[in-house]
Amino acid sequence: MRSSIQSGLLLASLAAPAVSAERVLGAYIYARHGDRTAKILGNTQLTDLGYHEVFAAGSYWNKRYVATGSDKQIHGISDPIVVASQVNASAPSDAVLQNSATGFLQGIYPPAHDSANTTLGNGTVVDSPLNGYQLIQLQPIASGSNSESSSWLQGSTGCSKATVSSNNYYTSDSYNEMLKSTSSFYQSLSPVLNRTFSSEDMSFENAYTIYDYLNVGDIHNSSSEFPGKAKYMTDENKVQLLSLASVHEWNLAYNASDEVRAISGAVVLGGILDNFDQLVSTGGKKSILNVQFGSYGTIMSFFGLMDMPAASDSFYGIPDYASSMSFELVTNDTSSDFPSTDDISVRFLFHNATITGSDEPTVFPMFGEKTDLLSYNDFTSRMEQVAITSTSKWCDMCGNTDGSCASSSASSTENKSSSGGSGGISRPVAGVIGAMVTLAVILGLEALFFLVGGFRLAKRSKASPEMATASSVSSDKKA
Repeated sequence: MRSSIQSGLLLASLAAPAVSAERVLGAYIYARHGDRTAKILGNTQLTDLGYHEVFAAGSYWNKRYVATGSDKQIHGISDPIVVASQVNASAPSDAVLQNSATGFLQGIYPPAHDSANTTLGNGTVVDSPLNGYQLIQLQPIASGSNSESSSWLQGSTGCSKATVSSNNYYTSDSYNEMLKSTSSFYQSLSPVLNRTFSSEDMSFENAYTIYDYLNVGDIHNSSSEFPGKAKYMTDENKVQLLSLASVHEWNLAYNASDEVRAISGAVVLGGILDNFDQLVSTGGKKSILNVQFGSYGTIMSFFGLMDMPAASDSFYGIPDYASSMSFELVTNDTSSDFPSTDDISVRFLFHNATITGSDEPTVFPMFGEKTDLLSYNDFTSRMEQVAITSTSKWCDMCGNTDGSCASSSASSTENKSSSGGSGGISRPVAGVIGAMVTLAVILGLEALFFLVGGFRLAKRSKASPEMATASSVSSDKKA
């Protein structure tokens, strides 16, 4: 009897469908640079601490996505030797951001010791520099160049209407209220600011620049090098400085009533959508791991577009140095090498500051949803509502008519005229590279405008309640 029961249980277990293990099909990592010198002092440079931070962050993502044996290893990715076609990396033409990206990539694909030397035909052995350091090409992004030398997000976007929109914040009631209510706080810091800021510049108008200057000094300078450090850089003042800077920068980066203000984030989201569409359309043969570096302002703008504060008030805050996030394409389908879009989902992870030790990024729901996983079809639908997916769309939103926008406008006019005004010419959109058009090849619509910038902080992983409240109130006002 007992034997028959055991046999029955065995047969039942064999008949039961196997539980599918989740596979990661691809990932898009977006990261902030590491610790750097203060912006206001000029010639902004990545520090040794900053290089260490981004290398540590990259090393974490290596363990998650590249290392053999990881349950989150990207399906088909090469380990330990990089395959160039599998990885795409980019950063603006900016020393801090590009050097950060280089350090980060060294963490993702560290030196390959097995290929550290080469034997030539004549028997000569050539040792590889840096013990087998692997080279990953870094694509420069023209837009947003020198963004770490700019103290203001829109200063490097080149978007005319975005500049106007952000400037409107300075005439809003919420801004003027903050300017008045914080006046005494900033003036109280005069003893540690007066060597760099004039009295009239010590105000909420320069909230980020002041925070950045004092934060860098607090990290790098001893009390003897930073007179007044112990008295003025108290924990309470640090929280207040970050909270006010976060309110200020959030409102410059995003406004729910004026979508053009978040143009830099919209461009990044367009790039993510484009990459995933290419990856899916090629069955996982196109850039399965993407890495992009950018500024805190750009990150805040796409946090706004993705409604991330609905998941946590911490998304109102300025992300710390070396913060990183990832969009993962995942599936439970094991019936084919690459599944259909109906069997693919997207997950979003974020970690504020460098990922070290046993730290793990946190999974957050996107677009105000309650679930951590969003179906790929829903993800693309929501992204298309807020992302910039073509040059012409960027030009239309920004009101720019020069440069590539001039050729884009001329090409659109020509195509409309030749088609009798029917408007039947397709534009390059996310997921379509080199789109076939009906009458002619549209010129000048190839460049996606990726914008990036800066980060900061040491211990604070989320904005204070006061900051979150002030930010949520002010960001709802139309500037």
